[in-house]
Amino acid sequence: MMDVKTKLIERARTGVPGLDDVLGGGLTTGHVFLLEGNPGTGKTTIALRFLLEGAAAAEQCLYITLSETEQELRNGAASHGWTVDGNIEVFELAPAESLLDADQQQTLLYSSDLELGETTSSLLREFERVKPGRVVLDSLSEIRLLAQSSLRYRRQILALKHYFSRHGTTVLLLDDRTTEASDKTTHSLVHGVIMLEELTPNYGAERRRLRVSKYRGQTFRGGYHDFVIRKGGVTVFPRLVASEHRTGFVRRQIKSGVPELDALLGGGIEQGSSTLILGPAGTGKSTFALQFLTAACQRGEKAAMFIFDEELGLLFERAKVMGFALEELRDAGLLHIEQLDAAELSPGEFAQRVRDRVDQAQAKTVLIDSLNGYRAAMPEENSLVLHIHELIQYLNRQGANTFLTVAQHGLVGDMKTPVDVTYLADTVILLRYFEASGKVRRAVSIIKKRTGRHEETIREFRINESGLRLGEPLDQFQGILRGVPTFVGGGPLLAKQAAGDGHS
Repeated sequence: MMDVKTKLIERARTGVPGLDDVLGGGLTTGHVFLLEGNPGTGKTTIALRFLLEGAAAAEQCLYITLSETEQELRNGAASHGWTVDGNIEVFELAPAESLLDADQQQTLLYSSDLELGETTSSLLREFERVKPGRVVLDSLSEIRLLAQSSLRYRRQILALKHYFSRHGTTVLLLDDRTTEASDKTTHSLVHGVIMLEELTPNYGAERRRLRVSKYRGQTFRGGYHDFVIRKGGVTVFPRLVASEHRTGFVRRQIKSGVPELDALLGGGIEQGSSTLILGPAGTGKSTFALQFLTAACQRGEKAAMFIFDEELGLLFERAKVMGFALEELRDAGLLHIEQLDAAELSPGEFAQRVRDRVDQAQAKTVLIDSLNGYRAAMPEENSLVLHIHELIQYLNRQGANTFLTVAQHGLVGDMKTPVDVTYLADTVILLRYFEASGKVRRAVSIIKKRTGRHEETIREFRINESGLRLGEPLDQFQGILRGVPTFVGGGPLLAKQAAGDGHS
């Protein structure tokens, strides 16, 4: 009796990175599963990986192909660096030659009636010869065409299901949905259904995602999960659920290395919190974030930068002028810098890259610059906020400090934010241009901090070869955030600072 229970919970791992996590460990052995998707979504690649995983575990495997030739199948496997041999048998189920000969075609009986029976018999004979533990049947569209009617098709699939189940075989049925796409007959018969989709945005590479729509008696990770097909096979990026990841750490204040900025922040930011830096283009959002990143590296901690908007060569040169030695920190192994192309990247893959740096490389400071570029990688804005929420919560629970920048539209006065995520961040740093004495100046203020107190003042700042410099609070002016301040104090404070020690 114990053996039976053990058999019921056994899983046949697919070998596809990320997919077994989505499936809760793999495919329940001894059952029939459906893998469906339009042509080009990766069904054959996943099926081959499934059999290779079985062969690696010394299982006998059988690939039955009705739609591709054996050579095409082997060529496809070779393109990923795989060799289909050993414990994997490939059976090319071609139509009988008599059915291709016009002189031999039946006149009183439909040839499909004979061909369906002959196809099934050939399939079962090959199964009995190989006695496999894993089978892939590619594809159901051919059987559906031979069956001619929905009733005959359902009976044929049901018969195959019972036959395979009696032998304890784990079966993956592939369906390209080229015929009767609305027919859900197979869905009701199989143990589980994995659906593959390909989305084509207006610009950029195609996006692929999958969803487990059914899995009897098994908890699985629901929703859509991004995946890619590259040399080496399919890689799935399971949807990030922050509540599943929690790590204990000691909360402490993190310093920026600029005393005036730390004073503005009430002493610094808290370990394991998120900081959003808002402002129009050119105000210095990246510079504020780099100040925290370099300070972390100087403490001997690891940091990671994910850059969407700026070319790395220009970033290195610009940062070097301000005293940030990014290349040296990267070469020392303290700073990971990655330039991303929003047109070629899915949100799921990006989240996985960030997780890898935090989980595997132990990065404690993460910069995403900017959310405007990240938004370009999203199919729709509603999903962006959800993805960012889960990613921020995950990083917070790992004790990492997250910095995000958002470029606002406009230069002075009222600003428009392309996506409002201020409520998600623990701390919000606001940067603004303002005009005074015929010059364009820049000001910084803290408009939100969940943990601890912070200054409610506005400070002017400058960026030069010495890096980031903040001045004293501008308490003798009002209307700075509107862009045109009014002097209400007892002396020209800005002029004094400009003529002073170089601090703004």
